[in-house]
Amino acid sequence: MPLQNRVTPEGEVIATAHRGLMMGNRGGLFHLPDQTLGARRWATRQWIACVLDFKGRRREVMQEGYTELFFLDEATALAAGHRPCFECRRNDAERFAELWARSQGHTARERAPAMDEALHAERLDRRGAKRTFRARRADLPSGSFVRYGLAGGGTRPCLVVGNHLMAWGAAGYGALIIPATTGEIVEVLTPPSIVAVLSAGYRPMLHPTAAMLLR
Repeated sequence: MPLQNRVTPEGEVIATAHRGLMMGNRGGLFHLPDQTLGARRWATRQWIACVLDFKGRRREVMQEGYTELFFLDEATALAAGHRPCFECRRNDAERFAELWARSQGHTARERAPAMDEALHAERLDRRGAKRTFRARRADLPSGSFVRYGLAGGGTRPCLVVGNHLMAWGAAGYGALIIPATTGEIVEVLTPPSIVAVLSAGYRPMLHPTAAMLLR
């Protein structure tokens, strides 16, 4: 049985046999000795997104130190409220921090603790549920995620790519949606500060299925 360690754009941690392109953690260990999860979904406010392979390091998943989490791609990790890791993704993390500062009107590159503090307030409400906000879809940059209503009923996390939306799935992006209007108001999953970083020019890594849908 697959472990419960895959993160969705909603910030939920699910079990799936599909592998993602990125790893990460939420500041430490929060799984139980039998490699399952209890009620906790994070250890500290330091939620990061990492590469799968770094300096040949090898770990047994869900053992000591921290709880490994996995993401379909970087846009998914950002939607869940994770930021780039300053150790294994130094260049991406520095670029992210520079654009964060620029979007906030600051001159010096933002420090990780300050970003973690701001993001923690934006990703969870007082009950620990996913915090969202509403915005005009046309104002959202590519790489953002929204919770979007589908024609057959219900909602699904969808990636914004230009004027299109792509329905998220554990195996990749499975449907291209072209909304009827650009002025509609949508529910945004990606935290506001990260949306601002994307608007400032940060380009997250996307799963290859996103490019396939645009062919």
